[in-house]
Order: sequence, then C-alpha cells, then structure tokens
Amino acid sequence: MFCLVLHSHLPWLANHGRWPVGEEWLYQSWAATYLPVARVLRTLAAEGRTRLLSLGITPVLAAQLDDPHCLAGMHHWLGNWQLRAHEAAGMRDQAHRDLGAREHRLAAEALTDFEERWAHGGSPVLRGLVDADAIELLGGPLAHPFQPLLHPRLRSFQLTEGLADAEARWGTKPSGIWAPECGYTPGMEREYAAAGVQHFMVDGPSLRGDTSLGRPVRESDVVAFGRDLQVSYRVWSPKSGYPGDGAYRDFHTYDHDTGLKPARVTGRTVDSKDKAPYDPELAAAAIDRHVADFVDTVRSRMRSESERIGRPALVVAAFDTELFGHWWFEGPQWLEKVLRALPEAGIPVGTLADARAAGFVGEPVQLADSSWGSGKDWRVWAGDQVADLVQLNAEVVQTALDAVDKARGAQRAPGRPELRDRVNDQILREAIMTVQSDWAFMVSKDSAAGYARDRAHLHAHATREIAGAVAAGHLDRARQLADGWNHADGLFPSLDARRLPDEAIGGPA
Repeated sequence: MFCLVLHSHLPWLANHGRWPVGEEWLYQSWAATYLPVARVLRTLAAEGRTRLLSLGITPVLAAQLDDPHCLAGMHHWLGNWQLRAHEAAGMRDQAHRDLGAREHRLAAEALTDFEERWAHGGSPVLRGLVDADAIELLGGPLAHPFQPLLHPRLRSFQLTEGLADAEARWGTKPSGIWAPECGYTPGMEREYAAAGVQHFMVDGPSLRGDTSLGRPVRESDVVAFGRDLQVSYRVWSPKSGYPGDGAYRDFHTYDHDTGLKPARVTGRTVDSKDKAPYDPELAAAAIDRHVADFVDTVRSRMRSESERIGRPALVVAAFDTELFGHWWFEGPQWLEKVLRALPEAGIPVGTLADARAAGFVGEPVQLADSSWGSGKDWRVWAGDQVADLVQLNAEVVQTALDAVDKARGAQRAPGRPELRDRVNDQILREAIMTVQSDWAFMVSKDSAAGYARDRAHLHAHATREIAGAVAAGHLDRARQLADGWNHADGLFPSLDARRLPDEAIGGPA
C-alpha cells in the first residue's frame, strides 16, 4: 500500500504584523496551497475516489482558517492580487501582459472559490472532504509545540485540547496525529494512548530506515509510521527534487512593479535577473515527466521492500502541505495527476488508518529520542542557538502551571463545582503561544529570527504579567489584563484550564 501524508501548519499570525513576516505568510499559503489542494481533493471525491491521503491540519492553522479577521484579510488579499494582475495586463510590454493575463485568471478563480466555499471558514470545506471519505484527518496539539521538551502536564493538555478542537470543527475526533516536528521521547506513547491516538508520524531514521511497516511503540498499541525518505526525497529534499526543475515557476524571483512571479527556475545557479520567463507549456510537460517518475519510484520501492521483508510492504511519502502550491507552484497539478496515476498503475492507495487496519504493522520498536529536523535529533529546538528560548519556555511554563494550580486550589471547595476562570484560561493560552516550535525553528534556521524571538518574548511577557497580577492579589487587574490579551489573541475559545491534568500520564511530573 502507498500512503501520502500531508502536514498543514502555520504559527498564529493574525494581528502580529503583515509584511515581510506575519499575515502575508498566511494569505500566500492560503491562496497558493489551501485553496487549490482542497479543490483537487474535491474534484477527485466528486469522481467517487475515496481514502486519497492522510491530511494533517494543526489546530492553530484551523483556528486561522476559521477566524473572522483572517477571513476578511484573505478576501482583501485575493482582491489585491487580482488588481495587481490587472495592472500588469495593462502594461506596454508583452511579457507583462502575458503575466498579468495568466495571474488575473488565477486570481479570479481563487476569488470565486473563496467566496463560494470558504467565506464562512475552512472547517466546512474540510468537513465536506471528511464526509465524502476523501481523506483521513490527522490532528495534533493545540499550537504545535516541540513536545519532547515540553512539561508533560502541558503536553498532555495541549494534545487532548487539540483533539477536542478538531472534533468541534469537523465532527470527528482524529485517531491519528502528525506529531509536531515528528518529535518524540519515550513515554509519549502512553500519553497518546490515553488521549485515544492510535497512530502518529515519525521520520524514517527514527525507525532506522525501515519504514516498510508501521511499528507499535514500546509496550503500547500506538503505531508509529515512518516517512520513507527514498521516496519522499524524490519530490522534495534539501538539495534536489522536482520543484527545482528548470521549467517550474521560480519561487524567489519577483517582478518588482507588481509583486507577481514572472520567471521559471531556468537553472539552480542562474541569478534572478537572468532567469527565463515562465512558460506554462514547459511546466506542464515537466509535471507529466515527474508524475511518471514518481509512480515508477513508488512501484520499484514497493517491490524491493516487499521482497526484503517477505510480505507486502507499505510506502509512506510525507510532506508539508505548503510545498504544494506555495513553494512549488505546480504542486497541486502534480498532486491531482499522481493521485490518478498511482491506482491506474495498480498501486493500492490508502490512508494511515487504512494501513493499520489492513495489517501493515510489524514488531514493536523501542523508539528513541528523535525528530525530522537537522540531524534527526533535537538540535533545531534545543541547540546552542536557541538555548535562551529553551530556558524561556521552561520558565514561562512553570510560571503558568504554578499560577493556575494555586488559583484552582483556592477556588475549589468540597461539594461545589469548580467554575471556569478566564484568567487561568488566558495564562495557559499565552504559555501555549510562547512554546510554539516555530520560534526556535526560525531562529535556528535564521529565517525571520528577530520576528520569532519577538513573538516568543511577547507571549512570555503576557503570561508573566497576568500571573504576576494574580500573585499580587490584584484580581481585577488580572481580569483586565487577561481580557486585553485575549482581545489580541483569542484563539481556542473553548480552551478550559479546568481540564489541565493534576499529574502527567504515568505519575507526577
């Protein structure tokens, strides 16, 4: 069986800047990836095709796709895209006119799609795909923390709240998750089992490269599925892969008059000013070549792995969803064609849940500390470059847990129900925002590191400020602060501090 797994995630960006990092990142990904990928899946589902892939949507991304501010901002962004295309189409030179006409068609299609299907949020769109049995939805912790470094109590809380958030949005509780950054440390499988998680993703090296079957983790029944790097890297790798083909649209080259992307890759060492104009016909031919190559790669890998293990093998290819469209403009077209071509070539396609149900599960594995980051260890989120953030996270989480525990202890009384406390809720919400894995990743990779540090310290400050007011006995001030911070970041309105576990799974933390 072949399984395609996509992981959709962005950190919380609403009301935290626009350009060059901020909401623009969300709107570009929405327009270039989420709209066309959903359209591809909807088209295939309308043909009666089911169980196409496992689609991970992090709760923090789902919250933005449903957020009224983000929906209004997205509608405005799409209209602006169309205006920029119209401007290019009216320029004197033929290159700009061709670019403008092509982009105007894309913008018009996206606007129509958004207004007809997305105007009330992303949840109805995804719910339709779930109801059509087109996909398996994978959930995850609320705001994508690097779980191995997170206090076990908050780790469990984020996971159970994240799964509840998914059920509220889509009417189904995911049985599988994409573990943030594929991060794992022993003991997490017990937390997964307690939360009802039956399977999760790890990177191939975590299973010593043997990804031919899912593996129960340690003494649990929770199955880890590994990403097959030989197949996945055929599409996308740090140094090679289909998107780097010279015929595809270049991600990095902009037309400075309109902000549109006019060039093709041309060559990996060609300077932006020397890149050739984009040619849709050349790109279409490249898509067909790469679909055929991928089918051959999967077939060959499936045969060789089946022969090696002496039984039918599983091949799992896994990617960030944003690769398809945002980073690789032609990605959604490739995706649609490959999802048709694989079954036509006699290759069974299913979801991770299908693979588990069909018995593509081997012997238990003593899974060790791991991730899918550089070195397949924790260096991206725990290395010297981010030691200050690791310390900040630990301090903020402890501050939040101590403040909430003390407040709840004072509020509890025998024979009386514990009332919900929006101050406690906001303390946990800000701590959760502080420890998003994205901030350390952006610093380690020197990708908008300043923005990442600012965001981490902003939410850390909010946590400390509210908790400090509570500790000083200034409860009215604490409520005022909590309401103010919630006005800025009111995501996850159902987050309830009363559900914070008193102990970590397996005993005291």
